[in-house]
Amino acid sequence: MSPVSATYWGIPGYVIFWVLFAIAFGLFAQRFYFLFRLMRLGKQENRFDRIGERIKTMLVEVVPQWCTLKTVTKKDLAGIGHALLFWCFSLFFISYIIFIGLAGGFGLSPLIERTPFETIYFSILDIAAVLVTLTLIVAAFRRYIIRVQRLEPSAEAGIILMMVFSLMVLHVFGVGFDHASRGVHTSWPPLGATLAGFLTGTGLSQGTLETASRGVWWLHYLVILSFMVYIPRSKHLHILASLVNAFFKQLGPKVVLEPIPLEALEAPEGSATFGVSKIQDFTWKDLLDLYACAVCGRCHVNCPAQLTGKSLSPREIIHNLKEHLLEAGPELLANKAEASPESQVETPSKTMIGDVVTEEEIWACTTCGACQEVCPVNIEHIRKIIDLRRNLVMTQSKMPESAQLMLRNMQQRGHPWAGVQSMRLRGDWTSDLELKILAEGDTADTLFWVGCTGALVERNVKATLSMTRVLKAAGVDFAVLGDAETCCGDPARRAGYEFQFQMMAEQNIENFKSHNVKEIITTCPHCYNTIKHEYPRYGGDFKVGHYTELIADFIKQGKLKLTNELNSTLTYHDPCYLGRYNSVYLEPRQILQEIPKAKLEEMERSRDTGFCCGGGGGLMWIEEQPGTTKINQMRIEDVLKTGVETVVTACPYCLQMFEDAIDHKEIKDSLKARDLVELVEGAMKQP
Repeated sequence: MSPVSATYWGIPGYVIFWVLFAIAFGLFAQRFYFLFRLMRLGKQENRFDRIGERIKTMLVEVVPQWCTLKTVTKKDLAGIGHALLFWCFSLFFISYIIFIGLAGGFGLSPLIERTPFETIYFSILDIAAVLVTLTLIVAAFRRYIIRVQRLEPSAEAGIILMMVFSLMVLHVFGVGFDHASRGVHTSWPPLGATLAGFLTGTGLSQGTLETASRGVWWLHYLVILSFMVYIPRSKHLHILASLVNAFFKQLGPKVVLEPIPLEALEAPEGSATFGVSKIQDFTWKDLLDLYACAVCGRCHVNCPAQLTGKSLSPREIIHNLKEHLLEAGPELLANKAEASPESQVETPSKTMIGDVVTEEEIWACTTCGACQEVCPVNIEHIRKIIDLRRNLVMTQSKMPESAQLMLRNMQQRGHPWAGVQSMRLRGDWTSDLELKILAEGDTADTLFWVGCTGALVERNVKATLSMTRVLKAAGVDFAVLGDAETCCGDPARRAGYEFQFQMMAEQNIENFKSHNVKEIITTCPHCYNTIKHEYPRYGGDFKVGHYTELIADFIKQGKLKLTNELNSTLTYHDPCYLGRYNSVYLEPRQILQEIPKAKLEEMERSRDTGFCCGGGGGLMWIEEQPGTTKINQMRIEDVLKTGVETVVTACPYCLQMFEDAIDHKEIKDSLKARDLVELVEGAMKQP
């Protein structure tokens, strides 16, 4: 007989069951509705497209726990433990619906309990309980004894660990007391049956065992209800929000920056607010991200800014924004209910930029994407930081002095470099190459987009020259823009100056169309990402390829033959905007493997776990925080650990940053930095 069917103090068990459930569910619903209303404070954003694909993506990420298993490394196996917890606890969650909800609350115990199904399912739960308990022990040891760097030893985490552990214990004790009180002698489920045998041997009376069995059942039920009430009020809110966040994740390119509406850009100076300065300036999806954060710290320990001593921590930014939302939210909701949206103001005691997120944090980000790559719950850190930069730059006119210089150069010169006489205008790099330079009225199907750094920085010009010779050797009919080529706008956009980016993007798109360009080849991953993924929002749909993709294809087709030997040990550095942003990992390595006697040694941090060179996000021109290690210097240490002679990359930013780091360490004689296309040219069979 189910404990719910009994009467307690003259009150039917069913009444007690449903009153307790109603109280717990009411508290859960109250909190859930409050959080939902807070999320709705954010601006509108369409994430309801491609529903079928979203459902598939959510299931693929969550059910097999790819979201956590993808982060497993030799040094951090926590993802395996989290996956075990998810799978095992999912079995327990189903059991609560069947054996407590249906059997107890709806009186279906005669159909469910004491059946072979119950025996088999409880036996499976015994195994799950052991796995969960072992995982909890390891988790507690890592968090409170070893104190892993990325984990905070918080009281909230301890409460959850104890609640889950108590559920495992109560399951086993519930089965044990139930079997002992009914005099059941069986070997299954193993843990419950063993405990039942022990209890039977203690000589306790049947009445005592029955009372204990009912007490354990009701205690088990209360802990489950307590869990339901506590979750939305703790940092473990991510248990509920992460599934939804997986559904609403960005499909397609990993980092997409939303354009600022044209009418806002054209508003008189000082009459419009750009970017984000208040919590409600974020979109509802940005606020959902805050709920989904598990504070696991993976972003914290993979952020190059954090690892080099900068004040930025992606984990702390998301956590602090969430705390600010919960703190400021009630007042914002009250203002929204009482008056117009214009009256929604920040809490007087705290401003978001300055108190919640500091300017130093905002400017330390290289936009490398490491935080988003390792995040198991699909939080989009980068666009939040860029939106904060937009407000600083376009509304408050506040930025580092070096950022001002870079942006001024883009306005006046059409490129971000200072102290450089444009080689485009002098035609230096195009001399004696017999290149087709597009003039007004000329057309070309294929355009080689050189990029600012490839055309203006002497070291990178060498790689540009190699690229033109490789394209010619492969028989590619291409043209260049010459002095008509300006910056793609990426540095301005990542620095938060959307005005300049949009102006350059529209100018470039118009230029491409005037020459009837169909395909664009570039050596710069930043240009590649911008033209491929961001220009389409402004009407610029072109076929865009990075040279590594192109050369790898040429080799497969036999258009390029790499026969000259290269007796050297190499390591390849994955540019963030080529690798993490666009998943181009195989092609550069395939090219290197085709070069005779080139020996490739991988760095520990490579491919999707690669480490930034420090040049992204505008930081090629913006000075890093004083008193900290430079990111390129930390990366060069990764190179040195491999013992190679040459570090190879496929990005002009990375090449420049490596050259600077090598100069700083004074190791020019033992380590060289090369662009991959330079090696390709050297390995080509010369005519």
